[in-house]
Amino acid sequence: MRVMKNSVYNFGAGPACLAGEVLNQIKADIPDWYDGMSVMELSHRLPVFMDLTQMIEQDLRDLLQIPEDFAVLFMHGGARSQFSAVPLNLLNKASNADYLVTGTWSDLAYTEGKKYCQAHCVATSQGNQFTQIPLKEEWTFSEISPYVHYTDNETIHGVEFHEPPNCQGKWLASDMTSNILTKPIQFDNYGVIYASAQKNLGISGITVVIVRKELLGFAHPYTPSILNYEVYQQSQSLFNTPPMFCWYVLGLVLKWTKQQGNCQALAQKCLQKSAMLYEVIDSSDFYTNPVYKPHRSRINIPFRLPNEALETLFIKEANDLGLKQLKGHKALGGCRVSLYNAMPLQGVALLVEFMKAFEKKYG
Repeated sequence: MRVMKNSVYNFGAGPACLAGEVLNQIKADIPDWYDGMSVMELSHRLPVFMDLTQMIEQDLRDLLQIPEDFAVLFMHGGARSQFSAVPLNLLNKASNADYLVTGTWSDLAYTEGKKYCQAHCVATSQGNQFTQIPLKEEWTFSEISPYVHYTDNETIHGVEFHEPPNCQGKWLASDMTSNILTKPIQFDNYGVIYASAQKNLGISGITVVIVRKELLGFAHPYTPSILNYEVYQQSQSLFNTPPMFCWYVLGLVLKWTKQQGNCQALAQKCLQKSAMLYEVIDSSDFYTNPVYKPHRSRINIPFRLPNEALETLFIKEANDLGLKQLKGHKALGGCRVSLYNAMPLQGVALLVEFMKAFEKKYG
């Protein structure tokens, strides 16, 4: 079947695609969001903006069914800032913290944690190039760690936890940057969940932190106020001038997401899209994905072609068809497809059609 060029579909890992409806609303709002001014020009203390922030929090609570005993914070610095914020806020005088290392991002969190405590590696899959989650019988926990940090979905290596790790009576601290709002969350064992907004939450510049209220108030005395969860809760995330445009876009994305259904419905769509792509890969000797099947990500799917020359050609021809940003991460090479909520089913269908045609032509 001949593949025809269609609309542009952005498969980038992040900053990632936004829904067309969201982009159109941004375009309409920029010159005059309130009283003849754009949202980027207003005081963050104006009631109209403060009302917006409360609405955004409620929309997020509705989508994720966040219990009332959790605070929702909107912070600066991206997920990387939380690599420091988590130990500074949650150690509570403990000297140890546990880390599961399953890819680049959890490894970076582990490395950062070493600055604030005796970071203990529960297990790592680095020995098999992060192509699976370590076997549970390999996990070893420290006795005095108050939390276990893990990255729920590794965007670079394409590994995902499909159920939360058993935390051995400790709180879970999770980076869900790349798969938040793609499945329901059971909050029972979580102390904190954080996610930066450049994938399923909008544009880079703001980070959502969902933290158990009973864990607030125990930050290390040297914790910068800008990273202190209690300071952010008490100031309603308005400790200093926030990234207002990013917060506003987050609100639009959440409204759009609610129109797509609840997290269970979003999870089904996510599974449908990833299954289409894995079917092409698994039925082919031309495309390969190295990740152990039970641990494959539904969100970020890396794959290789027989050689780099074909990969370069694949990316070029895909780009010419409007299938954008399929180049793999520089650490791994190859190709990568990211399937965030804003990626429509028709975009995946067009990519699958192109992959089949490309293999038929060059395989």
